[in-house]
Amino acid sequence: MRAIDLSGATWRRSSYSNTTGGECVEVSDNLPALVPVRDSKAPDGPALVFEAGPWSSFVTAVKDGGLPA
Repeated sequence: MRAIDLSGATWRRSSYSNTTGGECVEVSDNLPALVPVRDSKAPDGPALVFEAGPWSSFVTAVKDGGLPA
């Protein structure tokens, strides 16, 4: 596994996160070809890093209701 430098990542919180500050997911979309995802309650913790293509497919499937419940 290779280390990825996320120091230049600009994070944004999901618009679907709750308003009390819990259960929040943050993503960064300013890194070429990569989309890191992290828990906003642990900003110094680990992030999952996805390739942009598969992440885009996942987001589209979620929006279209294409994932099983």
